[in-house]
Amino acid sequence: MTHSAALPADAMNGVQDVHHIIHPRSIVIVGASADPRSFGGFVQGNLERFSYPGDLHLISRSSEEINGRPCVKTVDELPQGIDLAVLAIPESGVLDTVRELAARHCKAAVLFASGYAEAGEEGQHKQAELARVAQEVGILLVGPNCMGFTNLAAGIPVTFEPLVAREPETRPGVGVVAQSGFMAATLRDAYLGRGVPVTTVFSTGNEVSVCVEDVLAALISDAQTRVITLYAEQIRRPQVFLKLAAQARAAGKPLVLLMPGRSVRAREAAQSHTGALAGDHATATALLLREAVVMVESLDELLDTTVVLLRYPHPPVGGTAFMTGSGAMKNIALDFADDLGLDLPELTTDTVRQLSAMLPAYAVAENPLDYTTIGIRQPGRIGELLLTMLDDERIGNIVLAIPVGPTMAQRDKADHIIPAIGKATKPAVLVLTGDSSPVEPFFLEAILQSGVPLFRSADRALRAMRRVALYGEALQRATRAQASTIQAIPLPGAVPPNGIFAEYQGKAWLAKAGLAVPHGALAQTVDQAVSVAHRIGFPVVLKAQASELPHKSDVGGVLVGLADEAALRAGWEKLFASVKHHRPELVLDGALVEAMGPRGLELVVGAKRDEEWGPVVLVGLGGIWIEALKDVRLIPADMAEEDIAVELTRLKAAVVLQGIRGAAAVDVKAIARVVAQVGAQMRANPNITEIDINPLVAYPLGSATPVLALDALVVARVK
Repeated sequence: MTHSAALPADAMNGVQDVHHIIHPRSIVIVGASADPRSFGGFVQGNLERFSYPGDLHLISRSSEEINGRPCVKTVDELPQGIDLAVLAIPESGVLDTVRELAARHCKAAVLFASGYAEAGEEGQHKQAELARVAQEVGILLVGPNCMGFTNLAAGIPVTFEPLVAREPETRPGVGVVAQSGFMAATLRDAYLGRGVPVTTVFSTGNEVSVCVEDVLAALISDAQTRVITLYAEQIRRPQVFLKLAAQARAAGKPLVLLMPGRSVRAREAAQSHTGALAGDHATATALLLREAVVMVESLDELLDTTVVLLRYPHPPVGGTAFMTGSGAMKNIALDFADDLGLDLPELTTDTVRQLSAMLPAYAVAENPLDYTTIGIRQPGRIGELLLTMLDDERIGNIVLAIPVGPTMAQRDKADHIIPAIGKATKPAVLVLTGDSSPVEPFFLEAILQSGVPLFRSADRALRAMRRVALYGEALQRATRAQASTIQAIPLPGAVPPNGIFAEYQGKAWLAKAGLAVPHGALAQTVDQAVSVAHRIGFPVVLKAQASELPHKSDVGGVLVGLADEAALRAGWEKLFASVKHHRPELVLDGALVEAMGPRGLELVVGAKRDEEWGPVVLVGLGGIWIEALKDVRLIPADMAEEDIAVELTRLKAAVVLQGIRGAAAVDVKAIARVVAQVGAQMRANPNITEIDINPLVAYPLGSATPVLALDALVVARVK
């Protein structure tokens, strides 16, 4: 579905103002019904139970009044300028009603009906026509195929889901935006069930005009919303979303996003669900992480991470500390953290000294910390230990896992442990083990009043803390992103019809960008090849060159180890004969004669430009690592070299970079520099769509040439 803006978008952000939707001063229910279980009846019941303070109008063909409220029979009888219409009518009447509402200067409408883009080709045509009409008449539509929204901060429930009346929320809280109505309701109930304040819950559905980006912009500017949690099966305006994510980061408001689509089946399901055409999930993820969007992989992580970040929206960089009174729980945490890739750093010498002074002689002052049974006799000591660990410069957050215990133990924890955790300035969460074992009301109240995030699962707490730690790291990384000051290297010639430059052209371009390539030159005759070889020295490599021949080995277009002039002359004849046999129509530019590069560690560095999201760079180990294990990292094109070096350590086979089985360690900084150079040129050259260096050979630390691009492909946009 192509996004169609029904009203002018904000010139800076590319978003539409939806304030009058979330805060409507007047509402009309089109299709109001005396049946309380109809869509119109549910919406009216919600608004009345919540004591909606604005003007409420009803249109009904069959009723003169409903619940004491007068009804009119047509849109023409409405006053001018109503903020929001709720369309509780059959699909057949929607288009005419939208036109009639626009004629009365109604600003927006909510459409619950299904059967549009999520329902196949016919539904897509219906939705396209709906979008066209909405844009033509200048009205914003929420939906279709949505459950509406609820502004809990103002007490305005515009949804057909029957809700229990609540007092308007006054505390800073969570804003929820979801393309799925089910997910919007699920998130709302989960947060409220945990005592977490929620400001707004908004279901955007098929997004015929109002999209996630529009609601996100409103919540970023909302002073009461502190964290925004999102479920999106497709982000329809990626550049707008990235800009908004940067604004949220600057405002100190974490965005926590669950975006299904990692698997092929999930992408297919997203299309059938919302009519979304799923984009490149990996590319989107890399660029969203660059803007410090918290990318989670499950509903549990979405809920849990949001709860922690509501309490601690500015987490510092640092590893996780884990505290418990059980050796078994300590060992489980060690294994689980290792599986997650969660850093449980060693404590500083000073912290170990302080902890040792508070612990029994038989306890070991380390991370994770088993403080043994000291909490039974000295419950206040647990809080002292926790705050001491949090003071460690290597620690960015902490998880305390303790059993619920009998009533007396719960009283001790409420009186001593909860106040201590409540003082924490770094993220600190409490895990009450025992699954759903009962917790005394006074203990729950103490936890709720303290604002301490509560978990009943250590696994879920550790997963959430991993996301929190990565968020703290992402905030710091964002400050180091490289500015777009790199000079663009001109393209290596006229763009070929297929957009692919021959290898000799691509390597010349990379060399100008500062990357090391083998010595050599293009030869168009065998005598020229011999001259080049004598200049650079034998042995040499001979490669057939043409834009239409990106995969030279498939046609016998690469010969290596040509040791002398005779071998080169014979190789020249063999290479051209082989290419002519396989591709008789192909005219070669010539053959590239290059010095043989010494053996080293093979890597792959590639870059691509997603037309919607922008450029990203891929780096990984070559050979079996990339083919069998898909061992790569996808990196934003503006990532700083020091952060790229960290990403290299997160490869599955990163140990190979440090040297293994007698092999020397390679120059990781030099590899990171190549990745940064490729990224810089992708940003500086909007006409470059793809770069592929395979292999990039890395050599031991201290080598005169630490990395060498043995093969390269550069692809440009064909105009």
